[in-house]
Amino acid sequence: MERTVFDEDHELFRDVAREFNERAVAPHYAAWDRQHMMDRSVWTAAGEQGLLGLAVPEEFGGAGMPDYRFRAVLDEEFARSNHLSVGLAFHLHDDLVLPHVLAHGSDDLKERWLPGMVSGEIVTSCAWTEPGAGSDLRGIRTKAVRDGDDWLISGQKVFIGNGISGDASLVLARTDGSSGRGASDAFSLFMVRRGEGYTPGRQLDKMGFHASDTAELFFDNVRVPGTDLVGEVGQGLRYSLEQIPQGRLGIAVAAAALARATYEQTVRYVTERSAFGERVLDFQATRHVLADLLTEVQVTEAFVDQAVLAFNAGALTPTAAAQAKLWASERAKSVTDRCLQLHGGYGYILEYPVSQAFLAARLLTIFGGTSEIMRESIGRSIADRAAQKR
Repeated sequence: MERTVFDEDHELFRDVAREFNERAVAPHYAAWDRQHMMDRSVWTAAGEQGLLGLAVPEEFGGAGMPDYRFRAVLDEEFARSNHLSVGLAFHLHDDLVLPHVLAHGSDDLKERWLPGMVSGEIVTSCAWTEPGAGSDLRGIRTKAVRDGDDWLISGQKVFIGNGISGDASLVLARTDGSSGRGASDAFSLFMVRRGEGYTPGRQLDKMGFHASDTAELFFDNVRVPGTDLVGEVGQGLRYSLEQIPQGRLGIAVAAAALARATYEQTVRYVTERSAFGERVLDFQATRHVLADLLTEVQVTEAFVDQAVLAFNAGALTPTAAAQAKLWASERAKSVTDRCLQLHGGYGYILEYPVSQAFLAARLLTIFGGTSEIMRESIGRSIADRAAQKR
């Protein structure tokens, strides 16, 4: 089945994304993977190429291209090139932090933050998750207390991508002065620059995505100007829920791209690999597995493509985004597992792309809300609709 979601402009952009991967990433990626850290030069190179902040208006230095199909093309090229960590790092910056600044930041905040985020001179992370509060954002304990025109932020965050390499983070903090599980108006969002009291903790050693650094963050009375409050006090949780469809969509797009790239790599492998005097592709069992894989990959692409178009139209609901993330991430996990099996012993060797894809896919059912949370979100929506029809 031929995909029809992209047009000529998207394919021209694909050429740019592919050239970027070949020139700025491929020569260095293996070293970054060993070091568990990407070089900052990849961010500025991406900025020079116009690959960051695609949706940012031109007045703030961006490309003014809110069409999410361009982001999908970029993710597909990262997956095709097996540069998965770069795709993850850019996703955190572009799909989690930027949308909040664009939607709710003041003109002054946008003028001070967006140009650097677009150029790659400012690398950001999304600092929401805490040791005792993963998907339950109302359990966050990090607090922000007024001090004149400023705020003082104290607390701890965990599993923060770009946490060590980043220059700043979008922090969700308690601003109601109370403890315990917060009410809907108990939280606010802040853009927080690294400085006194802002300390990255140890780098966390992940199963996959090694070149993308992940760390704990500690805040000890970090002084934040009142002008770096994103939107209004007490609206942080509402803002995060409003923007959650884009974060989930980004993961779904990456999962679909990962499944497709791994399937195509596996077809090439079984075509070239021989066993018992025959190509592995010539065994009926192999062809039957590939038949299932291709069908699942194409169904997933079609589903995610429709979610992308719905997002562009402003019609992608949190529930629909949860469905796209649930389906695509679970399919990516299943597809990469069966592709690894078709590689035999070589599939277990880390230098083979399929092993990297297998490890990466395992994160996608956890990151951005676990599959269990997605099912609960979808299930509640079903129950609410059923109750309304009574």
